[in-house]
Formats: sequence, C-alpha cells, structure tokens
Amino acid sequence: MAASASVVLDGVGHVFPVAGGRGAVRALEQVSLTIAGGEFFAIIGPSGCGKSTLLDILAGLLAPGEGRVTFDGAEIRGTVPDGIGVVFQDDASFPWLSVWDNVAFGLRGRGLDKSEIAGRVGAALDFMGLKEFARHRPAQLSGGMRQRVCIARTLVLRPRLFLLDEPFAALDQQTRLLMGYELLRLWRETGATVVLVTHSLDEAAMLADRIGVMSSRPGRFIETVATEWPRERSSQILTDPRFGDVTSRLWEKLRAESLRAMGR
Repeated sequence: MAASASVVLDGVGHVFPVAGGRGAVRALEQVSLTIAGGEFFAIIGPSGCGKSTLLDILAGLLAPGEGRVTFDGAEIRGTVPDGIGVVFQDDASFPWLSVWDNVAFGLRGRGLDKSEIAGRVGAALDFMGLKEFARHRPAQLSGGMRQRVCIARTLVLRPRLFLLDEPFAALDQQTRLLMGYELLRLWRETGATVVLVTHSLDEAAMLADRIGVMSSRPGRFIETVATEWPRERSSQILTDPRFGDVTSRLWEKLRAESLRAMGR
C-alpha cells in the first residue's frame, strides 16, 4: 500500500522559446491547484492547451518557468523525486525484454536484493493479470496488455503519486473501459494519488473524483468539477443518470475553449 501524497501548484507558468529565437509560445499561465492525498484527479482541455506540459512539470521532467510546485511540501523543480511514477501515452515497453524483465527494469540498480525484486514483480504481474505472460515478449501481447506492462513497471516502484498522460489513447473503446476499471482498482488498493490527463470526457467523468477543465493556450484551470462518485465505483457508473450531467457540464466548458483554440 502506497502512502498518498498531496500536490500543490501555485501560480505555475511556462514559456517555450521558438526555434531560431523568433518569439516564444506561452504554454501555461497562472495555474494554481491543490490535489489532496489519495484523490483521483483528471485533467481535460483543448489540444495544445498545455496538459502534457503541466504533467511534465508535476513529474519533475520540466522545471516551471514561473511559480512553484510542491509534493508533500517538497518543491518539484526539474528533477523526478522519489515517490512519483509516470505512465505515458506511447507503448514504452522494451521489445527485446520479456514481460518479467520489463517490469523488473526500474528496480534493478536500486540496491534491492533478488528476492525483493522477485516479490514485487510477481505481485505486480498478478495484480495486472499478466502472470501467465511473464516470459512473453511485448510483440506477443495486445495493445492493452502492453500498456498493463507499462503500468506494472511503474507499480513495482510503489509511487505515492501516479501521473498518467493519455495512457489508453491508442486502445479501442471496449479495452479503454476495461483498462479504466483496472486503473480504479489500482488506485483503491494502493491508496496513491492519481493525476490523469485525457481527451475523453467519458473517461474523465467515470474515473475521477474531480476534473480540472483547462482553457485554450495559455492553459489555466477555468473550472473544477466534482463528480461525487463513491470510491467503490466501476464502469457501471456510466448508467447513472448523473453521469450525463457531469459530461454535459464538462462539454459546456470545453466546447467554447476548443473553438477558441481553433480560432473561431
């Protein structure tokens, strides 16, 4: 069980220089947010609004140009702190390694003994339903299973903060729903804080405790929507009449920002 972690963003902004020194692009502006320990928080917004940039800053992969980000009171600034795990959109499994070795990869070099590594990897493979595929190569697995490998590789590190950037974007709708349920199960059983970036309003509404809606670039949060679902939720929440109310509210805010991003 991972201890949950709180995250605070205070006036975060970031500017990317244009190649050749011809101006700059402001990706984020005055982003302020508090995510409680153990919360499942989703982020939506129009394309190009800075969602992935914000996740990179939260992960410590990018130092914010302005403002401050803290993880349980310690500042995150351009280095990945212990306790943070990241899963990206692209299949990041190593094709030359078995599933077992893919999941063990991040543990090697941490000074753990072989029995500790074997125990963590075995537990993660079992949790993600991959135990019988431990000796397979990623090419022998479906897209959904390869993404489970990537999640398991993060899970063995026992992060207190899971950051996920469109992890199911390449999957079909049915598989996305199933993977969403697995993510909910992981969140409940580890107790970690989860931040999910997604373009899917249904996915955000089904999975999250709260959803932050970002503006067109430069990105900032224009509204935060609380779903008020029970912690023991599943994909069955899609049949709840309130589900449509949540997605309608999200679309009402997102539509105007998406049109603005398209210059309309």
